[in-house]
Parts: sequence; structure tokens; C-alpha cells
Amino acid sequence: MSLAKKSVAEFIGTFWLVLGGCGSAVLAAGFPELGIGFAGVALAFGLTVLTMAFAIGHISGCHLNPAVSVGLAVAGRFKFSELPAYVIAQVLGATVAAAVLAWIASGAPGFDLAGGLASNGYGDHSPGGYSLESGFVTEVVMTLMFLIVILGATDKRAPAGFAPIAIGLCLTLIHLISIPVTNTSVNPARSTGPALIVGGWAIAQLWMFWVAPIIGAAIAGLVYRWFEE
Repeated sequence: MSLAKKSVAEFIGTFWLVLGGCGSAVLAAGFPELGIGFAGVALAFGLTVLTMAFAIGHISGCHLNPAVSVGLAVAGRFKFSELPAYVIAQVLGATVAAAVLAWIASGAPGFDLAGGLASNGYGDHSPGGYSLESGFVTEVVMTLMFLIVILGATDKRAPAGFAPIAIGLCLTLIHLISIPVTNTSVNPARSTGPALIVGGWAIAQLWMFWVAPIIGAAIAGLVYRWFEE
């Protein structure tokens, strides 16, 4: 499979992740009496990964996340030479999805981008008011555990065919834990798309949602590489 085709698959997959996950938060989570709430948003993010893993996993590996690509590269499961193309495709997919979501959401009376478009944040922009330190630790640890599950579930020694289910459920669990802290990133592309549309504080706080997930993913890659020695 050519790198171009893999990159297009990553664009489509990351588009779906942000549209489905952030879309559920913006359009459905707080709908009066019928809103899906935190649990529904968590499940939506898990379902986007689950569905795309079956749809494009055989094409690109279904990373949908720069941190996942970095973690897999550190673990020796992915070529570092393909990393830039994957990251660019993922960020573009997330940004287009965020723009589409903003366009859809703007059709409702009273919609205001100042609400954040499901952007990630800490301090005053954390759903629960959590500090920068709490957010940073959360993003490192959650991404680390996400990569451990991904690396383990896709290991050639693991039961075949079940990886998408394990990975999707893991992402759901991660969101159940950390939505109150940072609105859950564990994915720099997912954070970048909405931040570029919202601007202001979302851009100012974006650095953390690149640095912390990549640190967590790199640690996981090193740990799993040690397991395989």
C-alpha cells in the first residue's frame, strides 16, 4: 500500500473520530432531557475508533492520532520515515472535521464558538476546573495506557481479530475517566482541529495536548519494546 493511500485513509479516519467524538459532545451531550452526557460522549469516541479500525486498519493501521504513530514508531512497529505524512494527514482530517462541525452547529440558535467546540483545556477551561499539573499527568498516563493496550492488542501473539474492540473500549474508558479533567485529548490531532477553529485560549493551551500525549506514547513504546526483548 502506497504512503499516499495510507495518508488518505488516516485523513478519513481522523475526520470521523473528530466529527463523531467532538460532534457528540457539541450537538448531543447537553440536549435538554435527551442529552447523552459524559458517558455517551465517551462511547462515541470509542465507537469512532472501533468502526474505523475495521474500515481502514488493513490500509493504514488506523492510527488516527500522532501520539499513536509516535508510540508505534518507538516500539518498532511503524516506520519513522512515514511519521510526517501520517501526522499531517491526521491534523488535516481533524481540522476539516472541526470546521464541518462548527458549520453544522452554527445552524442552531445561540451557538457560540466561545463554548469551545469540545476543545481540550486546563484551569478555567477544564470541565472540572483541574489544574495544568493535573491535566498534564492525566494526559501522559492515559496516553501511556492507551498505547499499551494498542501494542498488546495488535501483537502477533494476541488473539486475532479482537484488537479494534479492545482499543475502542479502552478509549471509551479513558474518556470516562478524564473528560472532567481535560475534556480528554490523548490525541494531538483531535485537540488541534477544534483549537484552530476556536482560536484564543484553545490555541494558547494546545501545547500541552501535544507534549503530554507524545511523552506518554513514547514511554509506552519503550516499555512494550522491553517486553518483546
